[in-house]
Amino acid sequence: MNETTPQADAPGRVILLTTSHRVAPGLLSWPAWQALHAADEVLCADATHHQLPYLREAGVRVDQSSPTAQELVEACAGDRTVLVIATAEGDRALTDGLARLAGSGRVSMPDLELLPASYDLPGARLLDLVQVMDRIRVECPWSSQQTHKGLVKYAIEEAYELVEAIEEGDREELREELGDVLLQVVFHARIAEEDAESPFSVDDVAGTIVEKLIRRHPHIFGDDAAETPEDVKAHWLRTKAEEKQRSSLTEGIPLGQPGLAFTAKLASRVRAAGLEVALPSGDGVGYELLALALRSEAEGVDPEAALRVAARAYRDAVLVAEGGSSLSGR
Repeated sequence: MNETTPQADAPGRVILLTTSHRVAPGLLSWPAWQALHAADEVLCADATHHQLPYLREAGVRVDQSSPTAQELVEACAGDRTVLVIATAEGDRALTDGLARLAGSGRVSMPDLELLPASYDLPGARLLDLVQVMDRIRVECPWSSQQTHKGLVKYAIEEAYELVEAIEEGDREELREELGDVLLQVVFHARIAEEDAESPFSVDDVAGTIVEKLIRRHPHIFGDDAAETPEDVKAHWLRTKAEEKQRSSLTEGIPLGQPGLAFTAKLASRVRAAGLEVALPSGDGVGYELLALALRSEAEGVDPEAALRVAARAYRDAVLVAEGGSSLSGR
């Protein structure tokens, strides 16, 4: 018998081809294209699958079909190869059915192969977030009415909740709060797309920060050198000064931030500029706090963070006192 003649009782082969909707359709791996062209039959249960137009353009015939596990095994008889393009849901019923048949020991099973045709790149889930935000902006009665100004309070709240998660050291909470902060960025970018005079998108936002990071890291993306964190900070400050061309080192420091953080930021810029500034004289706790914050920053301690640590210790003391009071009152 000719070795190339298929054997009637050979069980054949099943290939389950998976793709990512986050990669442009048609961009498949070379093994995937080889398998698609070599298969005796190519099936897909989803007639609207995003890959189908590109596969047909490439000369691959795809039949819309949703076979059971038993039907698929029978279709492979005679040493045939049947390739199934997985739907977005993953064809769980089919794979579970094949597993049951294989486990029964009563069926001559074809070779089973899982072939990923495209992979998610790092950051690919951000595309899902953008798509979800697009739909929410259009269909949600609340989200569709929001403005940049109306969302300001949520940005502040989420930033503080992120700080709390970091201070608590709760990894699950940290991941969630980072997501909430990221949502604020994507939400504002989606609103910005609708501006009649100067619209921009989340891609513009990402592009801007990418350009800034490259510009301010010439030791990585350019010819400069940086051996220490201090060298990196010097690069950053120098490049930032060239970009901003500020007339005063006080420009760009938000007045609305907490007082200790505001003081520390001012002190940091004064020290970096080598400027001699006389400490304002005055009576009261405000001036005492100012002097203490300046001293803290000069010693390399963030006064805002230091006060938060102390305040949290005070909160814990309050909880202890409350517990003792409730016990003594019984």
